[in-house]
Amino acid sequence: MLQPSESLPRVPLVPAPWSLRGDAWIVLLKLPHDSPARHAFVPAELRASVATPISALMCVDYFEAPCGPYRELLFIPGVMGFADGRSHPSISRILVSTWDSVVNGRINWGIPKDRADFDFARSASGDRLVVTSEGREMCALAFEAPRGPRLPLRTSWVPARVGLLAQLHEGRTYYYQPAARGSARLCRLRDWRFDGRLFPDIASARVLASLRVERFEMTFPRAAVC
Repeated sequence: MLQPSESLPRVPLVPAPWSLRGDAWIVLLKLPHDSPARHAFVPAELRASVATPISALMCVDYFEAPCGPYRELLFIPGVMGFADGRSHPSISRILVSTWDSVVNGRINWGIPKDRADFDFARSASGDRLVVTSEGREMCALAFEAPRGPRLPLRTSWVPARVGLLAQLHEGRTYYYQPAARGSARLCRLRDWRFDGRLFPDIASARVLASLRVERFEMTFPRAAVC
């Protein structure tokens, strides 16, 4: 399903580290034990090791990035066992709005990015995102406007072993630990739908929390590649 690397267009290469700014929507969820989304788009070598105590869906609107602004939708089913003998969170499926992000994301961090079209509507009553590819709807999300106090959010509060991500891509493993800070408010996820052939179908999952993170700053360091 991943767009072949040899078919990707030539774009300017922007090596890590990257500094980015934007807004994000984060949905923490619990997958049913028999959900196909647990293993969807996961490399075959890692499927047996997938554990899903908590999964995460993230939608990000990067309005500042070294490769230019872009939008992103990603899913982390949980943790997987890697060659270092440890389990790490790993992105199984990720869609972005520009080829610059696709190419640089794969080269710098082994992140399995594919390009798609993003229709993003924001209003006082809430936010709506529709992601399509060649006219086919892959995913649609609708959030109500955030409510409650604005609380600080920093990845430095997360234990290092939890924040270290890993990706297996084209025979190599990439380890990287993004750092971010911003502020977050609760926001209700009103509706969602997925085409399971194009994106993990998590519509049957139980939502644990939904957040809108506003005006965050993020750093993606160089990856350790093995």
